[in-house]
Amino acid sequence: MFTPSDLAQLEARGISVEKAEKQLQSFATGFPELDIVSAASVGNGVLNPTEADIDMYVKAWQDYLDEGHTVLKFVPASGAASRMFKDLFEYLETGEKTNFIEKFLIEKDHFAFGPQLGGLDQQVAVQHLLKDMNYGNLPKGLLLFHSYEDGPRTPAVEHLVEGAMYAASKGEVNIHFTVSHEHLPLFQAHLAANQAIYEDKLGVKFHISYSEQKPSTDTLAANPDGTPFRTADNKLLFRPGGHGALIENLNEQDADIIFIKNIDNVVPDRLKGDTVRYKQLLAGVLVTEQKKIFEKLKDPNLTDEEKAKLQRPLRVCGVVKNTGEPGGGPFLVREEDGSISCQILESSQISDPALMQQATHFNPVDLVCATRNAEGKPYYLPDFVDEKTGFISHKSKDGKELLALELPGLWNGAMSRWNTIFVEVPVSTFNPVKTVNDLLRPEHQ
Repeated sequence: MFTPSDLAQLEARGISVEKAEKQLQSFATGFPELDIVSAASVGNGVLNPTEADIDMYVKAWQDYLDEGHTVLKFVPASGAASRMFKDLFEYLETGEKTNFIEKFLIEKDHFAFGPQLGGLDQQVAVQHLLKDMNYGNLPKGLLLFHSYEDGPRTPAVEHLVEGAMYAASKGEVNIHFTVSHEHLPLFQAHLAANQAIYEDKLGVKFHISYSEQKPSTDTLAANPDGTPFRTADNKLLFRPGGHGALIENLNEQDADIIFIKNIDNVVPDRLKGDTVRYKQLLAGVLVTEQKKIFEKLKDPNLTDEEKAKLQRPLRVCGVVKNTGEPGGGPFLVREEDGSISCQILESSQISDPALMQQATHFNPVDLVCATRNAEGKPYYLPDFVDEKTGFISHKSKDGKELLALELPGLWNGAMSRWNTIFVEVPVSTFNPVKTVNDLLRPEHQ
């Protein structure tokens, strides 16, 4: 099936022939349906702690930090922000003023980047923003989101500030950004220019690191008949394997506890109180339950099966009451051995509409993870991926239809075999920015 040229392409990416063939087989066979028992809810897989419980868990987290453990904040930040500006790009093409465009033009001075638009009007202002300021191509983490008296901040800087508030151990804050290759120098320059400023403001020392999604996690594209898709010059087409590929990046991090949160889910300082308190809650639940697991493993009466169940990475996932936001949610799934596990599933994994109607909560990507065993040694995280939970989507290239393979998502199948705890957190902790006008919401002003 593969030509010598194909084999050279695979080798250059670090993809074995066996792996490539397995990917193509996935297009033919698809992925098996999960045995979903029910949506998780309060009293059925979701913890809803009282204020007293929260205070207890926050203290547990503070005590853990005081012990000097290594903590890391892991922020997926790759990709351009072009989807944020889809409506503005269309406006430049058509000149049509939709309600969205009218709102943007009327309130453009209220954005953190508004002063840079000066007195420019309508299409000229949009042209300046997308082209001259390059907002149509910059990564979302480097856009100006919030205004302050001492100047605007990007999401990347907001994550530094957040990290200092709940992830500082002995005055040290470790933050890791996953970025695209083309944007790495921009992130490095931006954070280098701000690091010392915020270290002085916050009284901490930042250790900032970066990684890129590995070419070996790219996936082959296929024709509708399942054969390899080829470009006009007869080359194989590879596509990024989705955020699930970042399990490789996560696996390389050296920390006792790792927070995970998307780059665009940040708020100004005046609203960070809830974010900090509930991050501390999740971390407190994590270290409390981890301690229990480590104690349980000392029981000489445990069976090998019981030990295997306990000797897994542990994650605590904040979940938010369902308010109609799209995306995945917490569910209970029956495994092959008959046991029930907690899983974050995407809508594409759920074929029964009734199950979707049951969902009381959704996934805001608010995770705290423990990736070391009782001896302090790191788990090899790829061992806990469920390879049977990928996705096949329909795309096109140069006018030709293709099938694209998405790897098991980072908080979906890539963490499928982790031990998982769901904890309800308030919607105030979830403030994503999907379109530029989302920055006009009160929580971002």
